[in-house]
Amino acid sequence: MPICELYHDNFQNYKCYGIPHAQLVIVDIPYNIGADAYASNPVWYNGGDNKNGESKLAKKNFFNTDGRFKIAEYMHFCSKLLVKEPKERNKAPAMIVFCAFEQMQEIAEWGKKYGFMESYPLFFVKNYSAQGLKANMRIVGAAEFAVVLYRDKLPKFNGGGHMVYNWFEWRRDSGKEYPKIHPTQKPVNLLRRLIEIFTDPGDVVIDPCAGSGSTLRAAYECGRDSYGFEVDRNFYALAKEKMLDFSQEQMTLEQIATRKKQRKCNP
Repeated sequence: MPICELYHDNFQNYKCYGIPHAQLVIVDIPYNIGADAYASNPVWYNGGDNKNGESKLAKKNFFNTDGRFKIAEYMHFCSKLLVKEPKERNKAPAMIVFCAFEQMQEIAEWGKKYGFMESYPLFFVKNYSAQGLKANMRIVGAAEFAVVLYRDKLPKFNGGGHMVYNWFEWRRDSGKEYPKIHPTQKPVNLLRRLIEIFTDPGDVVIDPCAGSGSTLRAAYECGRDSYGFEVDRNFYALAKEKMLDFSQEQMTLEQIATRKKQRKCNP
């Protein structure tokens, strides 16, 4: 069975756990939105109506660390999580950083300072928007963004013989299958697709800011070993209890393979 370990700790302490280096690091960093996290969302008001006054989410952060996350500090530590640059082609590691649109250039620039000399953007297209309060005022946001960072050689690529575009459909996970734990939780089905593209079975995936544990769940379902770190006690507990409790589901590798086939995990 794939290894799946989530630690209630800061990623800076990764050396304490003796985890192996990763073929792929996937991270959803805080967007540093701060108290404006729900500014365009109807949940800012009770019942979604400003006539009812502000809700308890008004002027609240998504989570405690949002607003004070340091990209430079992240790069300093997490650039060391990947395997060494191989001599062979199609074996190089990569890092995927989900971020705000405004952070993309900064991430690419900091990446170069820590050895990631190359990068390219990814775009994720939704069929819905959380910016309901601005629907009558402007075009609303319905996309998410990420940056793929790599050192020199192009990262490992499993395209299945098909051209893979730099935009992906963003489909919400079924609530019956995956719990909603984190306000910025990424869909397991999407993370699974990225893991399939950039890694092989048996490779290691690391998520330094694991949140809901959805990256680890996706890696497990794809037969990859995974390790994650989460500093928030509540998110950690919920991820362990609900997202990563595989014993409750009694998932076998055969069941995982069946799920992958049904969901067309491979192109």
